Amino acid sequence: MTDRRWRLRTEHVTTFDYSAAARASYNEVRQIPLTTARQTTLEAKVTTTPTAAQYSYRDYWGTQVVAFNVDGPHERLVVHGTSLVDTQAAGGPAVATWREVEEAGDRYAELLAPSRYTRADGVLAEAAGSLRTATPAETAAAVMAWAHASLGYVRGVTHVHTSAAEAFAAGSGVCQDFAHLALAVLRAADIPARYVSGYLHPDPDAGIGKTATGESHAWVEAWVGDWWGLDPTNDCDIGVRHVVVARGRDYADVAPVRGVYAGSAEHRASVSVTVTRAA
Repeated sequence: MTDRRWRLRTEHVTTFDYSAAARASYNEVRQIPLTTARQTTLEAKVTTTPTAAQYSYRDYWGTQVVAFNVDGPHERLVVHGTSLVDTQAAGGPAVATWREVEEAGDRYAELLAPSRYTRADGVLAEAAGSLRTATPAETAAAVMAWAHASLGYVRGVTHVHTSAAEAFAAGSGVCQDFAHLALAVLRAADIPARYVSGYLHPDPDAGIGKTATGESHAWVEAWVGDWWGLDPTNDCDIGVRHVVVARGRDYADVAPVRGVYAGSAEHRASVSVTVTRAA
């Protein structure tokens, strides 16, 4: 892949079907890509069926959140997020020393502490010790490669509440599990690290107009003097195919759609994601 700039169009549709009418629902959506040094969001919006008034805010971690309430009975809720984003290739990692990373610990204390999904048990703590090398950047790269090799990509083995230790014990999972496993070991190795959710075009050789159907994606950013994006699912640096939407301590901070509804009905959720190279 030689192109250092891409333009990506994303479409993310989440549908909730209720077994009986929900009396009301209250929802937060994290599907608006960020504008960063590596990417520029040209267009982005969230629409809903039924339609509802929206308000937007930045959460604690800097993610743009679209919130809305559906105040009347409804048997189906559809959340439709679209965006157009310019991306560019990321630079390499910073060259901070272990002392410099240690001195940043107070600033990033929340991203060093174990979280709901990233607590490192004895095995993961031992892995962190064995993977620690001469520099933080080399260690982060080693952790990514180790996490990639430790899990097989298998859908249906884990779920959204699976922890890093549980995924490691199972030996398989999806991108969320790869990210949680890398985070657990990075933090145990004293490297601040955060969970990133977004989108990925899976084809590095995609031509203009090439659409890929899949799911939202997850990776990590490690602080090694600056934030360095690493994709342990694919064992690669973050690049032009990645679109950043949300950041946090783990999946609990970045769920694409989160909400509650009033009523006793059961619900079924389905998700459709497409990513198209537009330029």
